[in-house]
Amino acid sequence: MPSQPAALPEPISADPPHRPDRTLLTQSWLDLAFLHWAADPADVAPLLPAGTVPDTHDGVTYVGLVAFRMHRVGWFRLPGVPYLGSFPETNVRLYSVDARGRRGVVFRSLDASRLIPVAVGRWAFRIPYVWSRMSVRSDGPTLTYTSSRRWPGPRGARSAISVEVGEPVAEPTALEHFLTARWGMHSSFRGQPLYLPNTHPRWPLHRARLLDLDETLLTAAGLEKPSGPPVSVLYSPGVPVRFSAPPRAPRGVPIPRQRDADG
Repeated sequence: MPSQPAALPEPISADPPHRPDRTLLTQSWLDLAFLHWAADPADVAPLLPAGTVPDTHDGVTYVGLVAFRMHRVGWFRLPGVPYLGSFPETNVRLYSVDARGRRGVVFRSLDASRLIPVAVGRWAFRIPYVWSRMSVRSDGPTLTYTSSRRWPGPRGARSAISVEVGEPVAEPTALEHFLTARWGMHSSFRGQPLYLPNTHPRWPLHRARLLDLDETLLTAAGLEKPSGPPVSVLYSPGVPVRFSAPPRAPRGVPIPRQRDADG
């Protein structure tokens, strides 16, 4: 089981709690649909990387299914790549906190429609990208995201999400900030914990209504099939994002060394 963090979780912040340093990647996330289900922390804890535990809000953690358009991924400060760097993506994510109190997300899977970014993400960062046949279509206030997995599998894992975008959220709730304002990614690399911080403007959020959902991505990611509809459905037109290089651990902060829950 993952270790209990040594520090209290950092405050939830709608704005980045850190300044960008040593830019590693730039990109934009556009036309996002956020679907979330409540989960028991004990159920998802074995799925998190070493050195993290489930992050909770009022004692509950969450499973996220997030569909969007990735736009112009670029390395360092170079301009984003128009074709290979722009593609639909749908990810399954969990919520985590590490030994230094840093809140983040853990990706259980990331379906994307460009093979080269999938291969780079899997090889360079050990991120569970998978190659899928995907589309994002809009019809007035309705957006439809489809995905059908190709490689490495399980082949045929799919999702079809349709949402109707509603009014802007003037004052997001504490839970909505918890689910969307995540300023880093937890993973592991060569057996060591890895944290990649990100910065972006405050999310412009909208209410959204789920019109249709047919998916097997959650169970393919090792999670239980939800017993009901999502407890939160949101939309955002998107933000520009910057990922920084992994920060070095300060002296005196223990970094747990143990096997990943995935083996």
